[in-house]
Amino acid sequence: MKVELLAFTPDPEKIAAVSARSCRSMKSAKELLESENEEKLLKVLKTCVELGHTSVLEHAVFTFSISGISRACTHELVRHRIASYSQQSQRAVKMESDIYIVPPSVREKPEAMAVYQEVMTKVKDAYSKLVEMGIPLEDARYVLTNATPTNIVVTMNARSLLNFFELRCCLKAQWEIRELANEMLRLVKKIAPRIFEKAGPPCISRKTCPYKDESCPMFKVTL
Repeated sequence: MKVELLAFTPDPEKIAAVSARSCRSMKSAKELLESENEEKLLKVLKTCVELGHTSVLEHAVFTFSISGISRACTHELVRHRIASYSQQSQRAVKMESDIYIVPPSVREKPEAMAVYQEVMTKVKDAYSKLVEMGIPLEDARYVLTNATPTNIVVTMNARSLLNFFELRCCLKAQWEIRELANEMLRLVKKIAPRIFEKAGPPCISRKTCPYKDESCPMFKVTL
């Protein structure tokens, strides 16, 4: 898995803060950005985040390049609807790589890994033969599995990211999308530390566990 932050709103925390200030000012956001001192603006941002007035965070946008994840993972990812996605097309790109995503639970058992690899080899051979027969890529792809790697570009605003991190950084989340979410969080924290200071699963962001799962290793640590 490779996750890179391609682009983001310049000064995302200031932009969110002046958006909030402009709601209670005769001045425009541009005038506030030029006249208000940074410390005051960041206090406004802190208050908005703490009170849950997070609509202003939608003005801060982040774009990620994500590669080396499975189709299974992107199927979960695109369920987060307030976002923009551009994914590698299996209609246009021939899947020639021998690489496939292997779950840790399979990798740690040699006998399971042998079964897994056997299936992946058969799938690759079947796909290649269909393409050689002149079957269109859009039809040959039907034999491909959820383990097939893919690339995707994802754009989310900060408010949507906070929700994404609550759901997907949790230890109850599926392992691959949890790994993805944690890496995305690590990247945006460098850019907007105040916005994402308490980002993460509910036990971190809201000091509550919706699952009430006392067996979770995070339960006693964070609550």
